[in-house]
Amino acid sequence: MSTPTLNQAQANAVAELLRIAPVAGRLGRLFAEAGHELYLVGGSVRDALLDRLGHDLDFTTSARPDDVEALLRRFSPAVWTIGKEFGTIGCKVEDQGTSWVVEVTTFRSDAYAADSRKPVVQFGDTLAGDLVRRDFTVNAMAVALPENRFVDPYGGLADLAAGQIRTPGTPEASFSDDPLRMMRAARFAAQLGFTPAPEVVAAMTAMADRIAIISAERVRDELTKLLLTDRPRPGLDLLVRTGLADRVLPELPALRLERDEHHRHKDVYEHSLTVLEQAIELEGRLPSRPDLVNRLAALLHDVGKPATRKFEEGGKVSFHHHDVVGAKLVRKRLTALRFSSDEVKAVSELVFLHLRFHGYGEGSWTDSAVRRYVRDAGDQLERLHILTRADCTTRNQAKAARLRAAYDDLEDRIAVLSEQEELASLRPDLDGRQIMALLDVPPGPLVGQAYRHLLELRIEEGPLGPERAEEALRAWWAEQAPG
Repeated sequence: MSTPTLNQAQANAVAELLRIAPVAGRLGRLFAEAGHELYLVGGSVRDALLDRLGHDLDFTTSARPDDVEALLRRFSPAVWTIGKEFGTIGCKVEDQGTSWVVEVTTFRSDAYAADSRKPVVQFGDTLAGDLVRRDFTVNAMAVALPENRFVDPYGGLADLAAGQIRTPGTPEASFSDDPLRMMRAARFAAQLGFTPAPEVVAAMTAMADRIAIISAERVRDELTKLLLTDRPRPGLDLLVRTGLADRVLPELPALRLERDEHHRHKDVYEHSLTVLEQAIELEGRLPSRPDLVNRLAALLHDVGKPATRKFEEGGKVSFHHHDVVGAKLVRKRLTALRFSSDEVKAVSELVFLHLRFHGYGEGSWTDSAVRRYVRDAGDQLERLHILTRADCTTRNQAKAARLRAAYDDLEDRIAVLSEQEELASLRPDLDGRQIMALLDVPPGPLVGQAYRHLLELRIEEGPLGPERAEEALRAWWAEQAPG
């Protein structure tokens, strides 16, 4: 993202404030008439300066939560109080065909105790006290309402124009108050393209251990936000450089394998970041983007390499079975970070399958091998296509072209077989009820064995049809032991 000059930022802000004036102005007058201060604050002001303010508006106020709720119920029929214990009341407002989501939070002065995983919620009495507790100067600007007076006590506007990440107070105090802000600095480095100030990087490095008091769920959410930015690489690199990744995602910095003049292999860490970037570029193939599973699989597909590295004769290095080891490591780490079971399953399966394509270029795959590839990928097939293509980072253009052509050919074969055989829902020609009727057996393990036998035949030979499937089933049944 290109950063605006001061004049551009000010002009952007004026234009955006005029756009939201009907809502912000009315709300400001409502609070002023009740004797309370109200300010547009934080990300809303930052995004207004960057000319990217959406329809979500954040405000802070001197009013306590009960008073805020009473005022918002006069302002909107749609009010929610799910965040009331933290001082936040929300509502939805319709104005001239536009829907606005408004959240108003009482001045805060929260802090973490030395050994606490949750902040102590404390309400403050002044805007200055609220802003100094904000994470970064670019989020510590406010606009007083209804008079539209700009408040910038910590130089956020100048930092915005310079593309710099700084904290309102000392970074040590800020990160001590909420250690998750260290990860948030990495997210803003990616999301905004900003550079953290040297003192911010130094504090992140010195205080990386303090991230341990943050719950796995909050770490997961911040990591997810980082990965879903347009360019996550700078933020991930910052996590690794400061040692934070060693605490929250140690498999990533472990990819920085030592190299020497005798044993050569590509830089696995840099390769993984490049695969992530290339996978993001291919996300247009998916139903929606950004896609978290796609990005996690791309970033972590080679995490099994450090544990499987072996030096071979002739200066070569091997990583046998790093797909199997990597899938186990991914499952363990994502579970610890409280990702959903569906996300854990999908990412670990993609890591396990990411080498399956190797060898296809020799043209040795039969139709049954193609069917098995589709069957094993299941509903992750499109993501597996993306991961396999993104995993090619060679600078050898001829080799890269051969790999692309080979995978184009594989996708063409899958498309042809899919049209002929409905590969997307690959199943035997007989279902469980038909198997039980033909064999005259009740539900149980034998039915599952018969089903799997027919499925293997379906994969090896393609569609059999009901008659051939019945013959094959009876032949299999005749070979089973009596009883």
